[in-house]
Amino acid sequence: MSYPIIVEETFNTNSKTIWSAITELNQMVLWFFEGIPDFKPEVGFETQFTVSSISRDFLHVWEIIEVIPEELIVYKWTYPEYFDGDSFVTFKLAMISENQTTLSVIADGMENYPQDIPEFKRESGVNGWNYFIKESLSNYLKSLK
Repeated sequence: MSYPIIVEETFNTNSKTIWSAITELNQMVLWFFEGIPDFKPEVGFETQFTVSSISRDFLHVWEIIEVIPEELIVYKWTYPEYFDGDSFVTFKLAMISENQTTLSVIADGMENYPQDIPEFKRESGVNGWNYFIKESLSNYLKSLK
């Protein structure tokens, strides 16, 4: 059974600005993961990079599986050294008005990760996605004004 993590935030900016922040490498490294080596919002694009925590390293492997420009991007997100399965992260934009857009992030499949690793526990995922969207991305978008 799937228990996705869903984080939503409404930003006082247009969807094009948010789309650029979530799909352009030079912006992503400023609010998301600074070690992303390359990124293209194209189906089939793959990248990988390592993120270190206090106790271990995590190889992040991303493959873009769906793109609707300025509306939706879906990653297949794996950690091959810790888990054989896949998880999926969806970034979905909904324009409310010309200068107000809601971003929904849906992380699905994390419940299948090994629960003996603290970083894979649901609470860690919820905290991480809330931080990335409601703090880091929010602060980054405010800095653009």
